[in-house]
Amino acid sequence: MALMASSRREADVPDYPIWLLILLPILALWLQSLLALHLPHFDVLDLPLLVTIYFAITWRNPIGGTLCGAAIGILQDVPTQHPLGVYGIAKAIIGYFAASIGIRIDTESLGTRLLLIPAFTLVHGGIVWLLETHLIDQPYAWIWWLEGLHAVVNAVIGVMLFSLFDRARRRD
Repeated sequence: MALMASSRREADVPDYPIWLLILLPILALWLQSLLALHLPHFDVLDLPLLVTIYFAITWRNPIGGTLCGAAIGILQDVPTQHPLGVYGIAKAIIGYFAASIGIRIDTESLGTRLLLIPAFTLVHGGIVWLLETHLIDQPYAWIWWLEGLHAVVNAVIGVMLFSLFDRARRRD
């Protein structure tokens, strides 16, 4: 039986150990900054974005998704050359939309995740581009094929990571 939109929020909201809620974003941020220094092409993968998307779609709480995205994004801004807040704003918007979609549709299936992750990756790239070029007035090149590559890589790695994250849930 299909779940109605009003009951999706209450249906199987996962409970994670508190250590995982703290450790996973910190680990993603640490790996992202460390590996990007040593592997120049590692920036194709955005681990903090994947953590934001995962927590937002599984919590199904737009406020929680927004706050999670904002916190992860601001922490991601600190070691980068971007002005403070660019990734915070972009990931907060993605967290809100991911949680809102998580309320309405089943985000547990592989097909849904394969569609959502690249879509959110492209929207995230577009938001960063808009903020950099129009709000901050800094040059920021939008290379469409590179953004497409980001979307595909994030989708493939994200689906694998999401299945690992699913195993970390507390079971009743």
